[in-house]
Amino acid sequence: MRARPVIVAFPYASFRRSALSGIRSVFFISDGTGITAETLGHSLLAQFQECRFRLERLPFVDSQMRAQACVRQIRAAAMRDGVRPIVVSTIVDAAVVAALREADALFLDLFEQSIGPLEAELGVRASHSVGRSHGITESASYFARIEAINFTLAHDDGQSHERLNEADVILIGVSRSGKTPTSLYLALQFGIKAANYPLIPEDFERDCLPPELLRHRGKLFGLSISPLRLAQIRSERRPGSRYAQPDNCNFEVEAALQLMQREGVAVIDSTARSIEELAALILQAIQPAEQG
Repeated sequence: MRARPVIVAFPYASFRRSALSGIRSVFFISDGTGITAETLGHSLLAQFQECRFRLERLPFVDSQMRAQACVRQIRAAAMRDGVRPIVVSTIVDAAVVAALREADALFLDLFEQSIGPLEAELGVRASHSVGRSHGITESASYFARIEAINFTLAHDDGQSHERLNEADVILIGVSRSGKTPTSLYLALQFGIKAANYPLIPEDFERDCLPPELLRHRGKLFGLSISPLRLAQIRSERRPGSRYAQPDNCNFEVEAALQLMQREGVAVIDSTARSIEELAALILQAIQPAEQG
């Protein structure tokens, strides 16, 4: 049996100094997958860009025994970092939450903050049952998302031009401009069938988009990116290659932008935007058309 870690209490002032100078551990803990806790937690942490965080998701914490295992990890992180961790939780079982609170951490209990006001407004007590969201696997929207993911994977990086008429969105742009992660996010979160196609030197030499794409001009969205940022991303993937050279990145970005603008394709700059922001802009553009 592992020895219990020593619990060290730190005054608030030292919390603040450590948070500003070092790395603070953040745990996203849930009785389900933890994706909701992680998504909301990321949105909160993004407001503190001067801080550095070590992130860890702990899913399926649906018993006091598993909560106690989490407590040990939280305490170990506190000892390692020299500052108490942050816990973002979406657990509904009060006993499991109480077990988690044995750790010395800043707790952001997203359900506790939301369920009480909802119960008061609706005049109905919530079930407080573990894993209620699991029932969505039986819903039509769940299966639509699965179908969209399969479609998006089959049409990633221009792998296939078949069934493009079924696509809701077709993203185009130079390699590493953010097409694949944005496509997958649209499919996973919203059930959007998103194909994507990389613009390559052959397209620039031909000076037009492939005919397979032009047939679906109304579904095209272009992603652009600053040449400097593109060179940084490509250098991480293929350091020292011609592919990552700044002059080549500058040529590809400019050629792609001119091509897309000439073809009347709406272009979104992905340089400083998150995947969530890119997806929101695309959804904003296509949903009015769908509703009409």
